[in-house]
Amino acid sequence: MLFDNPQEFIEAPRHALTVFGMAGVGKTRLSALLRKSHWFHYSVDYRIGTRHMGEHIVDNFKREAMKVPFLRDLLRSDSIYIRSNITFDNLEPLSTYLGTPGDATRGGLQLAEYQRRQDQHRIAEISALLDVPDFIERAKALYDYDDFIADTGGSLIEVVDPSDPDDTVIRALAAHTVLVYIRGTDGDADELVRRFRESPKPMYYKPRFLCEKWAEYKRLNGIGRDEDVDPSGFGAWGFEALLHDRLPRYQALADNFGYTVDAADLADVRDGSDFLSLMRDAIGGRMRM
Repeated sequence: MLFDNPQEFIEAPRHALTVFGMAGVGKTRLSALLRKSHWFHYSVDYRIGTRHMGEHIVDNFKREAMKVPFLRDLLRSDSIYIRSNITFDNLEPLSTYLGTPGDATRGGLQLAEYQRRQDQHRIAEISALLDVPDFIERAKALYDYDDFIADTGGSLIEVVDPSDPDDTVIRALAAHTVLVYIRGTDGDADELVRRFRESPKPMYYKPRFLCEKWAEYKRLNGIGRDEDVDPSGFGAWGFEALLHDRLPRYQALADNFGYTVDAADLADVRDGSDFLSLMRDAIGGRMRM
């Protein structure tokens, strides 16, 4: 969804956006801010963790609880129940389920199990993204929201081809929303790596990239067996490698099908009007290219 001029976007009776970029660059902050200006906030990660992977997450909780005899007996007699309390701001249940491969004594998963869960996430993410058009109409029909923002995970770029207009996900999103890339700097990337080490987020790797980086990490650290890999060490190292691999693909997606706003400029946005002004500049900037 591209525009002939900025006013075409500004004066539209309804707005629908899909924002994408690095995990932690400000997508959810922007969405929460626009929610206060009566925009409907659709969180792709929340949709993944509830609708599309909710049962996987809760079943994993139950498997762990079954290891404790006291809890196992209560579960089997239906005396207690377990559920996930995932929220827009707390994706810990999804992160915990996806996990990190490596030494089981340090909380790691066997690589094959990690890959199985990664594939579940791929399917779930595509489904959650394809749900966007339906939620735009539901937001209007049920709650009378004219404006809509889809807050995507950093791994959106892993499930689309940023150069293919016939890509199923891109076609659905571009037909119903404006694609907006929130672009960070190298400094932002360094800060995101630091924050990831303190609080890991859900991560998805393309299968080939995961295998390549898994082998590289083991080689660089002189590790022979999968089960000797430090899960936290690989998680942070893999996140940094993945982040830098994604940056040019984010930009390609914006260049081909959408617009770019800088995270530094977004930091000054305080309400919906400020954001519309920022979008006016982004649309005008693309027209001048």
